[in-house]
Amino acid sequence: MTGVTLTSAGLDPRRRRILFRCWHRGIREMDLVFGQFAEAEIAKLSEAELDEFETIMAEEDNDLVRWIMGTWPVPERFQTPMFARLAAYKPDFDKPLRTPE
Repeated sequence: MTGVTLTSAGLDPRRRRILFRCWHRGIREMDLVFGQFAEAEIAKLSEAELDEFETIMAEEDNDLVRWIMGTWPVPERFQTPMFARLAAYKPDFDKPLRTPE
């Protein structure tokens, strides 16, 4: 089951790969945060922003949850506008998930 609603048909290969990875994080909360953020933002991100987003995505999910939820302080290396955008993004946790066809 996936929550993805954005078609990746119009995206370049890098953005398609990132979108897929956002919805397959390993922790459902991070799937929702990263997946819904990517659906809303991926087409608009510059190459530099994609680089930074992929760097953030490389971190452990358990650490990301704690930083985004505010239970741990955000490391200095992630005190950036991109991380702030991601952490401020409020996904719709009640959004129905699309079932596989």
